[in-house]
Amino acid sequence: MPQPTSIITGASRGIGRAIATELARTHQIIGTYRSRADAAESLRAETGCDIFPCDVASRASREALLEFARGRFPALDLLVNNAGMGPRERRDILDATEESFDELIATNLKGPHFLTRQAARWMAERGEGRIVFVTSISAYTASVNRAEYCISKAGLSMSVALYAERLAGSGVKVFEIRPGIIRTDMIAKVEKVYEDKIAAGLLPQRRMGEGSDVAKAVRAIADGLLDYSTGQVIDVDGGFHLRSL
Repeated sequence: MPQPTSIITGASRGIGRAIATELARTHQIIGTYRSRADAAESLRAETGCDIFPCDVASRASREALLEFARGRFPALDLLVNNAGMGPRERRDILDATEESFDELIATNLKGPHFLTRQAARWMAERGEGRIVFVTSISAYTASVNRAEYCISKAGLSMSVALYAERLAGSGVKVFEIRPGIIRTDMIAKVEKVYEDKIAAGLLPQRRMGEGSDVAKAVRAIADGLLDYSTGQVIDVDGGFHLRSL
C-alpha cells in the first residue's frame, strides 16, 4: 500500500521537527519552513521528506503550498498545523504594540485557520482525512507579558472546535494538541526560569516537555487510534491543566 501523506507546517525546528521525524517512518511528508532554510535542508537530509518555503500568514504562500502538495500527492491524509511564533519582544499588555498583535494573529491564527479550509476541501473530496492543530496551554492561561500570543492560541482553539463540528460528517477528523512547557528555541531565553518553576512544583510531572512528547500524540492521531474522538483536546503538559487544592 502507498504511504499516507502529510503536511507539517513549521517542520524545520522544535516541535514541528520532532513531529516530522516521528512521522517520516510511515508517511510521505511535506515540511514547511519560513526562514531557516538550513534547518529545513538538514531535516530533508535526515528524513528524506520534501521541504517547502511557506509563510502561513500569506494567502499566496498557503496557496502555493497546496498547489505543490496536489502535484506531489494524490490525496492528503494528515495536516499538522504547527507553525507559529511568539512575540518578538515580551511586553506588558499595557505596552504591547498593535504591530505585534497583528503579526501574531496573522501567523498563529489566521494562517492555520485558512490553510485548514483549503486542506479540508481537498480531504472532503475523498471523504477522509485528519487535521491536527498544535495550540498551547496559553489558549487558557493568561500571561500578561505576551497577551497577543495567548489571544492567538485561544482563537485557534475555537477554530479546532468549529472545524471539528463542520467536518465530522465529511469523514475528516480534527484534533487539538495543547503543549505545555516544551524545550524549544522559542523558550530558550527563559528556559532557566521555567526549569526553576518546574522544580518548585509548577508541574505535577516535574520535568520540562520535549518535542518528542508532542510527536507521540500526533502519532496516535495519525495512526487512527482516536478516530472516534473528533474535536478532542489532548494536553501534553506534564499535568499543568490539573487543578488541585
